[in-house]
Amino acid sequence: MRKKIIVGLSGGVDSSVSALLLQKQGYEVEALFMKNWEEDDTNVYCSAEQDLSDAQKVADKLGIKLHTINFSSYYWEDVFEHFLKEHKKGRTPNPDVLCNQQIKFKVFLDYAISLGADKIATGHYARIVKDSGTYKLKAGLDLNKDQSYFLYLLGQKQLSKSLFPLGDITKTKVREIAKEYNLITADKKDSTGICFIGERNFSEFLEKYLPKKQGDIVTKDGKFIKHHQGLAFYTIGQRKGLEIGGGFGDSEEPWFVADKNIENNELLVVQGDHALLYHDNLLASNVHWIDEQPNLPINCSAKIRYRQKSQKCKILSSNGDGLRVLFDKPQRAITPGQSIVFYDIDTCLGGGIIETRENN
Repeated sequence: MRKKIIVGLSGGVDSSVSALLLQKQGYEVEALFMKNWEEDDTNVYCSAEQDLSDAQKVADKLGIKLHTINFSSYYWEDVFEHFLKEHKKGRTPNPDVLCNQQIKFKVFLDYAISLGADKIATGHYARIVKDSGTYKLKAGLDLNKDQSYFLYLLGQKQLSKSLFPLGDITKTKVREIAKEYNLITADKKDSTGICFIGERNFSEFLEKYLPKKQGDIVTKDGKFIKHHQGLAFYTIGQRKGLEIGGGFGDSEEPWFVADKNIENNELLVVQGDHALLYHDNLLASNVHWIDEQPNLPINCSAKIRYRQKSQKCKILSSNGDGLRVLFDKPQRAITPGQSIVFYDIDTCLGGGIIETRENN
């Protein structure tokens, strides 16, 4: 009896080709279109209507059934409220990580199982390998598109019930396959921005949900430059949007956000590639391991942001569920609220949330 796979069909090229490849591999394939965002759903931003139309055309082309479901309430409660809460604290959360854990590999997975699916599939560029009864999450072979960073919160249950058909191929090949089979999504632009919400002017978007709280932008010497609109609207390492001319300081070099003083509502900025932008260790909380926790201390590598090349580090145990991570080389713009994700070569071990950064 053929295994039944339900693909999360988003209306994009990656999920479209995932469904096609699974069908060619002999699975019984169905698809599910999830709507996860109700607010401000317009053609300018995240048009669920257009995405649903494209998903339906792909499903019709492949001759597969398309289910539709609205998970907006789950997304709001389990992802977006946390997103706002973190920004309110002056931190920079990563909603895509939580979105994968709470929506795609929890709510969607459970719903697909209730529809009779043996497994779900998504268009993520990552690989699942079963080794001696243990499921390992590995980086996608297309390192320019590898999305294992966003999947570190998955566990053995989720990996055992999931397929990533694109893990072994490149994005270029995906578009070639879509064109070969005349899929309407072949040339569709990749979705970017906040998970399920889309790309938009971030400050304007955040302003709808968080009040502005004016404070001072200051130099490392405490010199006042101008007012900011609220610490929630800035992130460590940010350059654009500060609107400080290069000539304000001692040179024409650009200005960057180096730190946030939450207590005094101050934004600390520095000019150029300043030493204050670099730290060689950090404390991470809410640690999650994909398999069993390794014996610590351990030497491995880690990413503190998506698309970053893995950096050599040493993980030390700390109090509670926290970890102290020491990098071989100082890292630029380590950002509280973001995820640090650990790797053993191309195997994703797990990760945590960055709390503080320091220098030895």
